[in-house]
Amino acid sequence: MDDEHSRDAALFPAEAQEKPVARGAYRVLARKYRPSGFADLIGQEPMVRTLENAFELNRIHQAYLLTGVRGVGKTTTARILARAFNYELPATDGRPAVDRPTIHMDALGAHCQAIIDSRHPDVLEMDAASHTGIDDIREIIENARYRPVMARVKVYIVDEVHMLSKAAFNGLLKTLEEPPEHVKFIFATTEIDKVPVTVRSRCQRFDLRRIDAGLLAGHLRKICDLEGVEIEDAALAMVARAAEGSARDALSLLDQAIAHGAAQGGGAIAAEDLRHMLGVADKSRVIDLFEAAMKGEIATALALLQEQHDGGADPGQVLLELAEFTHLVTRLKLAPGAERSSALTEEEKRRGGVAAQTLSVSALTRAFQILMKAVEELRGSPRPLASADMALVRLTHAAELPSPEEALRKLGFGQPQPPERASRPAASPSERPGPSLSLAAAPQAAARSFAAPRPEPPPTGATIADFPALVALAADKRDMQLKLALETDVRLVRFEQGQIEFELAPGGSARLPQQLMQRLQEWTGARWMVALAASGGAPTVSEQAAARRQEERSGVESDPVVAAIMARFPGAEIVAVRGRESETNHAPGAELAYDDVEPDESW
Repeated sequence: MDDEHSRDAALFPAEAQEKPVARGAYRVLARKYRPSGFADLIGQEPMVRTLENAFELNRIHQAYLLTGVRGVGKTTTARILARAFNYELPATDGRPAVDRPTIHMDALGAHCQAIIDSRHPDVLEMDAASHTGIDDIREIIENARYRPVMARVKVYIVDEVHMLSKAAFNGLLKTLEEPPEHVKFIFATTEIDKVPVTVRSRCQRFDLRRIDAGLLAGHLRKICDLEGVEIEDAALAMVARAAEGSARDALSLLDQAIAHGAAQGGGAIAAEDLRHMLGVADKSRVIDLFEAAMKGEIATALALLQEQHDGGADPGQVLLELAEFTHLVTRLKLAPGAERSSALTEEEKRRGGVAAQTLSVSALTRAFQILMKAVEELRGSPRPLASADMALVRLTHAAELPSPEEALRKLGFGQPQPPERASRPAASPSERPGPSLSLAAAPQAAARSFAAPRPEPPPTGATIADFPALVALAADKRDMQLKLALETDVRLVRFEQGQIEFELAPGGSARLPQQLMQRLQEWTGARWMVALAASGGAPTVSEQAAARRQEERSGVESDPVVAAIMARFPGAEIVAVRGRESETNHAPGAELAYDDVEPDESW
């Protein structure tokens, strides 16, 4: 028993010197190996460095706000800070006395053990989840006036501070901003967004990070050595991944694994036993499943999923691990060498690298989206295995879908060619090439622009050459109402300098001639005669544009390339025909964009 006590003290000196528990009682690993000093904290180096410099420079803040997910050490850090504020150590042989705040606490000070045990009268811990009201905060404010009983400063630790009521937060603000010199506040929360900004601005905030799986696995290995537990490295990596960056979750799972290993008859805890305990899939079988799905081998993929389900793996967990491996492969493809975590097995690194060289980014991102959507669906599904099967069906069929370029090549229309640059001068109608086989190029029937180039408006006082110049002048003068009326309501009969005759389209305003006459006199400085005709007018500008669009659409539909694509994909529909350049430039040429083909649900 003494040997075990001294062995614990080597790694966790303060914790190992706690009072012995009652005979027969068991202290869980999460409490037994709870860090008691900053040196014991893992994965929080930025926070430790900042606090170390602050204590060395005597720039200690009055209030600290610790935030992060569960199990990363928020409450533990608060207790360590309380020790650091009140650290006192009498002089001994060869060691000087310490009577100032410090984070270097190699030995237990006068107040350390009581603070660790949460029984020090000057270090008060409050759970805001059960003390949410203004009365609880009023008690803190009134007691803060009195000096500490034993220690250097009085420390208030408020856990889950986001649970306080609005009135409680408001009541705390004045004391939090100007506390007595002998008072320090430490707040801990998992939901920082629920803490009012007025409180956050008065605190020094630290975001505690999730602990890296490799670092967590190394920490678990040290604890297993102290406990005399034999466990495979693969099993520790499995525990570290399942903990999702939480040290407390990892130690709780390790406790369960040790008990499970003892029930299996002793010996080293194997990864296979732990896999059954956690209900996770065999990583190598997950990779087999990934490779089968990405090759489109649906029968093999369904058989592998059934095999893992029969072995105790949860279907949702299998799909989640598939998504994680897809993410790993994507990272290995885009940033080789970025994944160097020791929590990864050699098989994951090797086979993930091979998959990264084989699969495209579009295939990987599509697979990840399908898998994550399937994981969400499985959470509420009454038939998880059937839902997972159907997700694999979608994944395998999606893996076989060709890219747009590959689709054209399979249709037998040659290699895609890049579209012409906008800087190239426009060819005359007789010189324009025939249909291009590029997906971004246009068929010959769609080579005409939707509208003629916009004419430049004439300067004020100048003549107006034609009706399009009049429409351009209205746009240049920012008279959008008149411009719209000229385009939609005017069926032109005759246009001469100083005279306009037109037929009014159905729905047009009878006041349009008078308004147009006034505007023309203002813009040109000359009098214009505007007359209405009963009939004989040409189509309006809008009607002419609609006719051109219909002509372009008919030309595209009759093109052999487009006809072959429409025949190959039943239910597809052409929703628009676009110009090669943006429509604002009105450059000649048009393109059939790939996203203009709207697929049906059978794709």
